Amino acid sequence: MEIQVLGPLAAAVSGGSIVPTAAKPRQILALLALNANRIVSVAQLMEELWGTELPRSAATTLQTYILQLRRMLRAAAARSGLPGGAEHVLATRHGGYVLEVAPAAVDAHEFDRLTVAGHAAFGAGDMEGASALFGAACALWRGSVLVDVRHGSQLRIEATRLEESRIGVLERRIRADLRLGRHHEVIGELSALTGRHPLDEALHAHLIVALYRSGRAPRALGVYRQLRETLIEELGLEPSTALQHLQRTILCGEPVDDYGLAGTASAALARGSLAG
Repeated sequence: MEIQVLGPLAAAVSGGSIVPTAAKPRQILALLALNANRIVSVAQLMEELWGTELPRSAATTLQTYILQLRRMLRAAAARSGLPGGAEHVLATRHGGYVLEVAPAAVDAHEFDRLTVAGHAAFGAGDMEGASALFGAACALWRGSVLVDVRHGSQLRIEATRLEESRIGVLERRIRADLRLGRHHEVIGELSALTGRHPLDEALHAHLIVALYRSGRAPRALGVYRQLRETLIEELGLEPSTALQHLQRTILCGEPVDDYGLAGTASAALARGSLAG
């Protein structure tokens, strides 16, 4: 079985789709997939589907949706000649249900695995490895998380976590590329990213550094001025101390280090890292 949630919901057994057309069974499949191999309680599933105001028939209706999903799994397995029953894949456990699949079957889990490996490589100073691992993690994305599935409270939490992690992985992959001297290569990507995240100071800092180290100091200072104007207009804040220091470094014509912030700790950029 292969399940994709980093974009439109897709789930297949030997190439045959098992994605329901009805909205609530799609929510159930999505939540079970994001928590694959972990029990999702009946209470969590009900909250996802109906919020805090449960209909009287909630328990019975939920069981009906589970049976529908199992029928789809059983039919897909039969078409592909796979052994085992649907009850072994979508299993009932004490107080809930669990979708039992291979660890790499869900793209979100593979994204998390690659992200952890990328951070380990980065921490060990292996910028080539980190860039490759973070790049592979980002390549799994096909759009916003579960863009074609209604988000209840449970899916909203998971989607927010993944989207924030995606931005962090992008930022760190670019940081690795800057340390590898790939300044020209990342300018176009960073220009697009800063356009989509106009308050993100870390991404702007990387764009400023990439431009400066590519011999485009005036353009780098222009990016800083535009960010400052946006921060003041939207938040009433000046750029962080780290960015102000970066601007002064460029104005003085001094070199910036591989991280791009003249040795200033990355924590100073945290307040803008996920805005926009």
